[in-house]
Amino acid sequence: MLNATWLDTFTTLCDVGHFTRTAELLGMTQPGVSQHLHKLASQVGKPLISKDGKSFTLTPAGEAVLAIGLARRQQERALQDTINIDDPHVGDISIGCSGSFAMWLYPHILDRMHHAPELVIRVTAAPHMSIVTSVLSGEFDLGVVAEPINHPRLEAIELTREELCLVVPRSLAGQDFDLHRLNELGFVAHPDGYAYADDLFSLNFPKDFKGADRLRVRTFVNQIGQIPIPVAEGLGYTILPKSGVDAFVRKKELAIIQLPKQRYHDLWVISRKGRSEIARIAELRDFICLAVSALEARFFDVTDQMDMTTTDR
Repeated sequence: MLNATWLDTFTTLCDVGHFTRTAELLGMTQPGVSQHLHKLASQVGKPLISKDGKSFTLTPAGEAVLAIGLARRQQERALQDTINIDDPHVGDISIGCSGSFAMWLYPHILDRMHHAPELVIRVTAAPHMSIVTSVLSGEFDLGVVAEPINHPRLEAIELTREELCLVVPRSLAGQDFDLHRLNELGFVAHPDGYAYADDLFSLNFPKDFKGADRLRVRTFVNQIGQIPIPVAEGLGYTILPKSGVDAFVRKKELAIIQLPKQRYHDLWVISRKGRSEIARIAELRDFICLAVSALEARFFDVTDQMDMTTTDR
């Protein structure tokens, strides 16, 4: 039997990815974390990690032990759900969604936590398939995805339609834009940006657009909160869901160019069948639906605080 304390330390280390932060999270010293790791490796009989400077990668044995640690956590959570009072204001909830939606949603989550001090809510930005897989495995209680899911073990509720926005510096509001003009300005690329460009530009520039890989990239950013910064600084344009624009603190320095053909993504909240019957999960799901209704109203409000500029062709 693997030592439960050592296994929990190892699982937390893999989740955090840093010895010092793991020690702080667990209320331990860094040598204490290392000691637990060495003891667990001795118990297994093989090294669990391979160090590379301050970072590390898992060995095959480490991956196998991590799978056990994650499975044990899921079992313990299921046990807690069974024996605890089904209180909507008590317990842990995990949510997976896109980075732009997470940036918009998190302030609302904080407000919810102010009213429920014993509620622990974890929000993780993740790609679409990772969200679906994690909801199926129980790692996420709720997921927000940009397409309907038809799976026998999942429940899905439609949230809203989220606009895909072409975002330029505020100083360029009111100007005409075609693909040539955009390439002169330069694309502020990000992990989802290429797919967004294929989606929006193939719809609006069918003759000239040859694929996102042919766009002139001005810079690349993989932190969702920083993507609009180069645009606000006048260094390029980008494409983001409306939630990502709304959540940007300097959004008054941006302008949204409304192309002739608009593109929307349908957002769905998904959960594993049976999980949504747990009071805290059901209430948070309903809370998200209520919060997102305000977001939906802003999509179609011509008096939006930001300039909505239409280009003529």
